[in-house]
Amino acid sequence: MSYELRVIKSKCSVFCLRPSDIFSLVFILCSFVSFSQVSSTIDSTTIKIGEQITYHIQVETDTTDLVVFPEGQTFSPLEMIESYAIDTLKKKDKFNLIKKYGLTQFDSGAYIIPRQKIIIGDKTFFTDSLKVEVNNVEVDTTQGIYDIKPIIGVEKSGSDWWKYLLITLLIIGGIASLLYWLIWRKKPLTEEEEIALLPPYDRAKLALKKLDESPYLENQNLKEYYSDLTFIIRKYLDEKVYNKALESTTDELITRLNILKEANQVDLSNDDIKNLERILKRADLVKFAKSAPDVELAKIDRETIDVEIDHVKEALPEPTEEEKLLDEKYRAEQERKKKRNKIWLTVGISVFLLLATFTGLSIKYGFDLVKDTIIGHDSKELLEGNWVRSDYGFPPIMITTPKVLKRMDAGLSEKVAQQVDITIFGYGSLIDKFNVVVGTSKYKNLGENKIDLEQIIDGSLKTYEAAGAQNIITKKDKFVTPNGAEGLKVYGTLQMPIPGTEGVEDGKYILLAFTSENVVQQVSLSWKQDDTYADQIIERILNSVELKPAEE
Repeated sequence: MSYELRVIKSKCSVFCLRPSDIFSLVFILCSFVSFSQVSSTIDSTTIKIGEQITYHIQVETDTTDLVVFPEGQTFSPLEMIESYAIDTLKKKDKFNLIKKYGLTQFDSGAYIIPRQKIIIGDKTFFTDSLKVEVNNVEVDTTQGIYDIKPIIGVEKSGSDWWKYLLITLLIIGGIASLLYWLIWRKKPLTEEEEIALLPPYDRAKLALKKLDESPYLENQNLKEYYSDLTFIIRKYLDEKVYNKALESTTDELITRLNILKEANQVDLSNDDIKNLERILKRADLVKFAKSAPDVELAKIDRETIDVEIDHVKEALPEPTEEEKLLDEKYRAEQERKKKRNKIWLTVGISVFLLLATFTGLSIKYGFDLVKDTIIGHDSKELLEGNWVRSDYGFPPIMITTPKVLKRMDAGLSEKVAQQVDITIFGYGSLIDKFNVVVGTSKYKNLGENKIDLEQIIDGSLKTYEAAGAQNIITKKDKFVTPNGAEGLKVYGTLQMPIPGTEGVEDGKYILLAFTSENVVQQVSLSWKQDDTYADQIIERILNSVELKPAEE
């Protein structure tokens, strides 16, 4: 036998390889590259019925690659009972990811765990299939056999929504209590506030009593004494007689009092005005000329001011009903302003707390996620809802979806129905933000004709066009399910009609088509572009698609 020789030159030596050796070397190198990146093992190849084994998938990849592990019941005929968290080990610039699954089987026999699909970046890898022996459990016949125990009712455990509601109510209650305590609570009045609420006459009388209790006269501090004394009478006149009494000089104030007396607006006697003039001028001398009158004279001036306050009160005309009404309106308006200020303060604090909370959560979790959680988002609710895994059609397509797919009318004519049986299950429609359709077509009389998946896909695209889709861009690729079924994948972008308008919005679509003998199985997905939640839904659905033989 002769072989073609290939020479590989090197600085060290020369190797002669046959073609079969080259093929073997390439196979070994490819196997090494593949299995150094993805590998799978099980902790036991023999178990008893119902016993759990642990299935390991180990992936070594760059730190920048996105790795998607199998999800759902992709290990059939074995049943996945638990999916463990991913263990991550970092080795230089690589990640070593270990994903574990708990599997079991409740029937004896020999089973093959199918190849599992792992997506690393934009590449797809498959693990090896593994064989598992499930043995019967030996029954101890020496023990007595007892009747089956009756069914015991078990209370269904509810979700923890009430805990979150309780925490929310407690937080709102705490904030409301704090706002009530700081803003709306009727606080005890201070001494100054109580005095401010008194009528001017009562305040003036109370101020004279406080002046009597002061140590001014004992300390011969006549300047401070006369300053307070004249301020009391000026303040009272300012509120009841002349609103510029505090800022007027003594001569200006006395002149104004005489004018008011002559105009019959204040019924003060000449003696009253002279007494006020005398005391005010004496106070000016004490404050500005350092005059030092006798302490007894100061006491007499205090008594005179006390009397003059009474005289001023008696000299003032009684307020008319109109003045009383205006005063009542003024107090009511002040009360409304005070209440309005409290409302605005409460609203301002509440809005600030809400914005602060929203900003903090947005910084930690992202603005879109917080906004969609509070306001709501259709795709997010689908993604976080209770997903359903089920078989559709015959032969069945096994798929996991956010909602149960409902049977749809294929709308076949009698002539077409004689040639093909079509079953369709779907959720949503093309004009919805999310749409999934699963269909199985079984042709009755193909003869020697073969099914062309390209034509099948073209027919699906025409269905999109008939529903109003525009500007459909297509790309084609091979698609392999986790259990090894191969088919055609057509995907791309399109523009979907907006209900109730003449406008369109950008969307995406994926069409999967599989064929075997006289059967075509299809999965159609369409969703709104730039919807991150919908993208996650589609990825999860695609990873769950499996074809089951008819005998299953």
